Amino acid sequence: METVKQNRMAVEPLKKLFWKMGIPMIISLVLQALYNVVDSIFVANMKGTGALANEALTIAFPVQILIIAVGVGTGVGLNALLSKSLGEKNKEKVDQVAGNGVFLAIAIYAVFLLFGLFCSEWFIGLFTDNPAVLTMGTSYLRICTCLCLGTTGYTIYERFLQATGKGFYSMVAQVTGAILNVILDYVFIFPLNMGVEGAAWATVIGQFISMLLAMLFHYTLNKEIGNRPGYIRPRIAIIKGIYKIGASAALMQGLLSVMMAGVNAILGTSSVDSTILVGSFGIYYKIQQVALFSAFGLSNTMITVLSFNYGMKSKERSKDCIKYGIIDTLITTFVMMVLFELIAKPLSMLFALSGGSSAALVEVCAQATRIAALGYVFMGFTVAIQGVLQALGYAVKPLILSLLRLVVFVFPTCYLFTLSQDVLDIVWWTFPIAEVLTCIFAYVFLKQAERKKVNTLENLAHKESEHLIITVSREHGTNGKRIGKLVAERLGLKFYDKELSMLEAQHRGLDKRYAEGQKEQDLYSLYLSLDAKKDSVIAQSEIITALAEKESFVIVGRAADYVLRERENVIRIFLYAPMDYKVKNVMQIYGDSASEAQKRILSSDKARASYYELVSNQKWGDKGNYNLCLDCSLGNDGIVDTVCNYIAKMQSKNN
Repeated sequence: METVKQNRMAVEPLKKLFWKMGIPMIISLVLQALYNVVDSIFVANMKGTGALANEALTIAFPVQILIIAVGVGTGVGLNALLSKSLGEKNKEKVDQVAGNGVFLAIAIYAVFLLFGLFCSEWFIGLFTDNPAVLTMGTSYLRICTCLCLGTTGYTIYERFLQATGKGFYSMVAQVTGAILNVILDYVFIFPLNMGVEGAAWATVIGQFISMLLAMLFHYTLNKEIGNRPGYIRPRIAIIKGIYKIGASAALMQGLLSVMMAGVNAILGTSSVDSTILVGSFGIYYKIQQVALFSAFGLSNTMITVLSFNYGMKSKERSKDCIKYGIIDTLITTFVMMVLFELIAKPLSMLFALSGGSSAALVEVCAQATRIAALGYVFMGFTVAIQGVLQALGYAVKPLILSLLRLVVFVFPTCYLFTLSQDVLDIVWWTFPIAEVLTCIFAYVFLKQAERKKVNTLENLAHKESEHLIITVSREHGTNGKRIGKLVAERLGLKFYDKELSMLEAQHRGLDKRYAEGQKEQDLYSLYLSLDAKKDSVIAQSEIITALAEKESFVIVGRAADYVLRERENVIRIFLYAPMDYKVKNVMQIYGDSASEAQKRILSSDKARASYYELVSNQKWGDKGNYNLCLDCSLGNDGIVDTVCNYIAKMQSKNN
């Protein structure tokens, strides 16, 4: 059932895979954050009312974060359950999960529609008694909530694309919506003089365009997921499964809303003008979300890849997922830290291009950005660990980390700093302090998760067995197949080479093609050639693993030495020979000229090396990967004698 894109999560080298899948997700989430940054830039530059309008958007922003939080949390649970179901090859469950995701997007929208209609003015009034701020904030918030279907819908369809490895298309949808948002922000706010309402309309229109494009890509390209209307019917078990992980993610994201609302309230008690202090915090925090969402991009990628490999019970790849996911997130947040340290002042100046009341925000925003950026790397570490915990099925521990970094360490620290006369300079240290303290807990949780979840994985491929397995890798022209077969005959073992193609055909329900007269070589080339589809790689690995559980055998090629890498009682052999010896053999077998034979050898060995690297992320022919590396110019009989004598001595030693 799996496709090339899906299967790459099981076979592609993880160093490359995280960036391939992560960069589109990072861009998508960063652009989501930029929606609000762009709104604030245009709004803050409104003549005469820029600072007040910016304060209104800052007060409304926690609800926008909450909408995103519920959508992203649902998406995370959806993504993890989809990826795990895909890894388990449970087609029916995959389709049910996707259908219930659509249902949840509609249900979430309905809740925020009601909030927007009846609670917008009440919410804004909790944080201000300024009539102008109240009016602008209410108008902005009502539009953004009543038309938030674009946000909730896009989040769900984005996760469908992400779970099947098509993150590039979600990025295209997000980029298109973001560009449209920027254009409409300018047109609505300035030429049409629509004020904060124009900013709100620009945002929701951009979000709807992103959603519609994501839907188009999903329904036309995502063949791995069924889309029958009946799957949208809510299933309690599926929804519970989504929110077993997703509820924690939603709460974690929702705590961003709680944190911002709480800090708004705390800063509002300071003796400093709230227009400056609260407005500066709002601008800083929207800027900071660019770095935060970059970390979330890789964290969400890790959830997808780690969930898939954990579902396949692949211990080694699960451990590598954790390692590379954390490293890549630290690299990303370090780059963000350096970037914002360098551009803090010019970035802040974008919010005061028109001068006037917004000019006073510049120095405070620049100071806030420089200080808070020092905590970005620590933030990235914590966010990465949260992704690991979510992928492994933890719900409470990721939430605890969010509570620590967004509430427990923030509110008291922020309040103490507001008591100082230098509040404008020192209050921003609240955030790096909270990030550093939370990192300590994140590290402890990571080690506990690795010990309890990952280190206890038992792959079928890793189980010890009494069966003797001999894997033969070879350069073209070494007579490797013939040697493997002779070894099997002498030891009384089964031999697998092309025979594996029939087993795979049966495994994949393709044996009917044999019965209908399909040439074996055609099917062999289609599924077992060196440019084989990656779903065939998965099928072969499953077959080899299953065979190793029930019998002894000799197998040639198929990267079997790597597939069975953690089993005992496996003898790994690599056969090589001088070029003139290989050329002579190929000329005899195929009737080639010397130049044709050499070209065939080089081409074949290059393809074998590429195939092996694709499956194992290791170098083909590296002597460290084998028990025996033998020069076949010794002759077939000499090689067979050497192999059999080696095996006899090893078995005698073990006994």
